[in-house]
Amino acid sequence: MSRSTRERIIDEALRLFAERGYSATSVAEIEAASGLSPGAGGLYRHFKSKYEVLAAAINEHASRTRLQVAGSLAELSSMEASVDLEERLAHVCRAGLAKVREESELTRVFFRDLSQFPELVAVVREGLLQPMFDAIVTWFQAQPEYRDVKLDWAGIATVLGGSVVHYRLFQETVGELPGHAEKDQFVAAWVRLAVGLLPSPAPVS
Repeated sequence: MSRSTRERIIDEALRLFAERGYSATSVAEIEAASGLSPGAGGLYRHFKSKYEVLAAAINEHASRTRLQVAGSLAELSSMEASVDLEERLAHVCRAGLAKVREESELTRVFFRDLSQFPELVAVVREGLLQPMFDAIVTWFQAQPEYRDVKLDWAGIATVLGGSVVHYRLFQETVGELPGHAEKDQFVAAWVRLAVGLLPSPAPVS
């Protein structure tokens, strides 16, 4: 499906912000990348300013994330009965890795430019990051294997979710895999740690 002009502006602006930085990207460059005549003011038919384009990109990514999280939880819930716990856990981990990778452009903009826009940092925190961590808590508490296990699920989500985010961020910022661990290694280790949250069976007397 073809993108609207507004969507092209948002997508191309975010790509340019990620590549060059917000300050180093001009409105004319965004217009040219979006298929508009550079410098002719086409961007201003859709947005009041370059800042408004950035804010729209971040808000739309946040809205999309909330929908994706809800969809992922629904999909995972539907597979519970027929799939063993380790496979379910691996699916959760891979979904998280894919989501962080999907947001690679936004991640670069976040670290390079968003400190000057605290209101947009709040959107990233509450609209992208927190829903992912909340989803981990919701998912674990819904699994029959963990349902009666009394643990600090918010803390566990911080550790397990944080490791997923860190794996991709390390790749983005350093240019290689953390610990030289391939994705399948990481997922397998993540699953082992999550399975280890289950209490050991009581000894047979």
